Amino acid sequence: MTVTKAPAPSANHCSRDLREWLTHLSATDRLAVAKPGLGLKHELAAVSQRLERDKAVLFPSPDGHAVPVAANLLASRGWIGDCLGVSEDDVIGRYQDAVRNPMPWVEIDRGPVQDVIHRDVDINAQLPVPTHNELDSGPYIAAGLMISRNPTNGIQNVSIHRCQISGKDRIGVLLLPRHTWTYAQLAEEAGEALEVAIVIGVDPASLLASQAIVPLDFDEMEIAGAFHGAPVEMVKCQTNNVRVPARAEIVLEGRVLPGVAEPEGPFGEFPQYYGRRANRHVIQVDAITHRKNPIFHTIVGGGMEHLLLGGLPREATLLETLQRNDPSVLDVHLSRGGVCRYHLVVKIRKKQEGQAKNIMMGAFAGHYDIKQVTVVDEDVNIHDGEAVEWAVATRFQADRDLLVVGNTQSSKLDPTTTDDGVGAKMGLDATIPLAADEFTFTVIQVPGAGDIDLDKVLDDDDAAAAIIAGDNRGE
Repeated sequence: MTVTKAPAPSANHCSRDLREWLTHLSATDRLAVAKPGLGLKHELAAVSQRLERDKAVLFPSPDGHAVPVAANLLASRGWIGDCLGVSEDDVIGRYQDAVRNPMPWVEIDRGPVQDVIHRDVDINAQLPVPTHNELDSGPYIAAGLMISRNPTNGIQNVSIHRCQISGKDRIGVLLLPRHTWTYAQLAEEAGEALEVAIVIGVDPASLLASQAIVPLDFDEMEIAGAFHGAPVEMVKCQTNNVRVPARAEIVLEGRVLPGVAEPEGPFGEFPQYYGRRANRHVIQVDAITHRKNPIFHTIVGGGMEHLLLGGLPREATLLETLQRNDPSVLDVHLSRGGVCRYHLVVKIRKKQEGQAKNIMMGAFAGHYDIKQVTVVDEDVNIHDGEAVEWAVATRFQADRDLLVVGNTQSSKLDPTTTDDGVGAKMGLDATIPLAADEFTFTVIQVPGAGDIDLDKVLDDDDAAAAIIAGDNRGE
């Protein structure tokens, strides 16, 4: 199946909500509509997976539910560039610019996300929550922005967590030791619940902003504002003090309960393995609000959208971190084979020996998920896996160019780490030694190959048969 490419981007195009983006995808032949009534358990995910590199999909009345489901909002890096109004090559630069120049949001009195309010909550009855992978423990909200407030200063954090529907008004949630977890700990130490909101159905730029790797108390909705070129309009929740995007589709308002842990999982995660079942945090849902005729967005666990949403923001953050320490760093890429989290390729303009190993250590410190770093010269296309493998094959020797660091903090979702996420990291210096003579590493090339006009030098399809038959008609 071929990827449906994004059209030439417009500098002014950045959808302000999910509906604008779906309309744009439809107008550019990148939106499929499934037949009504497909099953929420596995069938919806199966169709999404088959189309994940080609088209977004709308599912009308899944399992007879009144609310449609949307999937595959971001099928490629080109689509991400399109949603940000830049070319695919400029995505990381655009992301860096938004993080450097955040735009504070503004609060308004009311928005369409609160057109309908349910205080008698029954999540599975009111929302079409799918079950994706074979061994998932049940329906999961997989594309909800979880917005929480620091209980000491009111600053908000935005992130995405897997949310298992555990009861009609109860959610089991995996909080890793990052910002939302920190806020929950602060609230629990004060003997209080942490106020949160799970926001479903936002524009793709806000999804990307939610995955930024930024310091504690840096509100990611300000990055979304920078992407939009205008402040995001936010409204106060009905039952707590969290502010949510006014143009979102659906919001679940609730509280992370202090001192409460219940079983959650398994769930199909980005490494294409399952996150195990264990006791996790619990959210009590107090209200659901939504637009009239809302649309529910889901992300299939381990699918292309899941990987891209995690990968590109990490690339931008890692590039910023590495360039701050070494301006010779030109570009970075988290490879698809490394699940857009674990394997990083770094392109540098090499100036001295030992430089690559310093860059490796900076990358390991930049994000604990990084498991392998390959450093290459500026002539290598880091988005081409074959080109990177060629650089390792011809410019790397394990006895001098390999760096291994054991007993490091790593991803808890990597099945090869210990239960508390301790693993090892590896760096490969696949750069040319500066003392090497020029001829040894001169890459072969055929003169003029790139300039050939094939239409002018190739004969018609019948020529091969004539030559094989001995018809020397060309003489």
